[in-house]
Amino acid sequence: MAGEAGMFTVQQTVGSVLCCKCGILMAPNAANMCVKCLRSEVDITEGLQKHVIIIHCPECDCYLQPPRTWLKAQVESKELLTFCVKRLKNLNKVRLIHAEFIWTEPHSKRIKVKLRVQKEVLNGAVLEQAYMVEYVVHDQMCESCSRVQANPDQWVAAVQLRQHVSHRRTFFYLEQLILKHDAAVRAIRIKQMDRGIDFFFANRSHAVKFVEFIQKVVPVKSRNDKQLVSQDTKSNNYNYKYTFSVEICPICREDLVCLPPKLATSLGNLGPLVICTKISNSIALLDPLTLRHCFLDAEQYWRASFTSLLSSKQLVEYVVLDVDPISSEVNVGGSKYVMADAQVARVSDFGKNDTMFMVRTHLGHLLNAGDYALGYDLHAANSNDMEIDKYKGLVMPEVILVKKSYEETRQKKRGKPRAWKLKSLPIEVDASDTRGRADEEKMNKEYEQFLRDLEEQPELRFNISLYRNKEYQPSEMASVTDGEDAPSVPLEELLDDLKLSDEEGDDEGLDDGGMQE
Repeated sequence: MAGEAGMFTVQQTVGSVLCCKCGILMAPNAANMCVKCLRSEVDITEGLQKHVIIIHCPECDCYLQPPRTWLKAQVESKELLTFCVKRLKNLNKVRLIHAEFIWTEPHSKRIKVKLRVQKEVLNGAVLEQAYMVEYVVHDQMCESCSRVQANPDQWVAAVQLRQHVSHRRTFFYLEQLILKHDAAVRAIRIKQMDRGIDFFFANRSHAVKFVEFIQKVVPVKSRNDKQLVSQDTKSNNYNYKYTFSVEICPICREDLVCLPPKLATSLGNLGPLVICTKISNSIALLDPLTLRHCFLDAEQYWRASFTSLLSSKQLVEYVVLDVDPISSEVNVGGSKYVMADAQVARVSDFGKNDTMFMVRTHLGHLLNAGDYALGYDLHAANSNDMEIDKYKGLVMPEVILVKKSYEETRQKKRGKPRAWKLKSLPIEVDASDTRGRADEEKMNKEYEQFLRDLEEQPELRFNISLYRNKEYQPSEMASVTDGEDAPSVPLEELLDDLKLSDEEGDDEGLDDGGMQE
């Protein structure tokens, strides 16, 4: 305004003064002292802790948060930095600006943290100063680890997981779910038993949390009991051992089920012959002749409590001679099916007889003439299921196809490693089991079948973590000689198995220098 009116304006300049101590030229402040003289007069870190002792458990890598809380934190992590800063007393007298680790030798049992703080000093001047705090790490085992070290068998709660079937494919799948969600990270011991697994915990609450996780992923029924171990009548203290018995429903994926009449009526006259297509916290059942489906939760199943008519171990291989689709693609429970009439023959009958079967199947979107399929041979099956006898006049289909077979293609790739792998729990094998090598071979075959199911069923590996196999080397000739490939896991679904060694951690500490909160 003054410039436009032609008036003379005076340029404003920042003045400078001399320090009252050393006399150097400086910008004016409330104390009229330079920074060096101000720090020599006032130490804002006076009264703040510079040496602290912290308790560390070397077994579970936890730090003691007084009075009795143990915090799990990795070296030079944000959690550890927050823990160290909170251990300092009188830090509320200053304003914390920055905190970072200073690298120390891993074996030195010292943690050094550099802090930068601010505080108002003489006549309202704000002084910023950095100082170092040294934490001395004392090793002391926590209560749970000391109990385990004293006696590894000294557990407080045990979860007995059982399924009364002739295979362990359900436990293979359950193992991967437990690993992905770290559900058994608190288990002090895992032991393989006949038709199940035992999980041992040092605390009852950990066992209760584990049972709640199992109930969310598979249909189960559970009961619990406790046994008095010791008591102190003077102080009114009692020590118990708790046992949780968890039974998984015996219905597995691909099983053929005959529904009880009352249950079939309540489900709108579904079936009665249905196929189990999926097991989660509920059971997905599909009628292969009508494409009708339903879901049974754990309460509904245990109220009816039926068993399988035929299991996946009784599947028979068929060759498809002709396929005639009779419906368009239908989305049933997240999976797509096409109803079709097919003409099939048993593979074992080739060269012996000309027996053929006309069947109705839900696999019209997968099968073509010349393909192989696995199904249940009801024509030759000898079943003594009591539920079938309750249906008078029931016409049984001769064959029920369950899934497409890729056995011929897999024969060409037998012995070749996969591009992916799975992790496993540290399970102890029962020493009293004397079945020996035959049982081990049976388990290996069941595990191989589980891996094939993961390749064939994308929805089955949705909740599972698959890792890249670094030893896998793809063959350039495989795509030329194998023809139609069997289903495999896409590489974009695989995770990198990250492993940090001590040397790598040390190098990162040297490069990064510290961590800012």
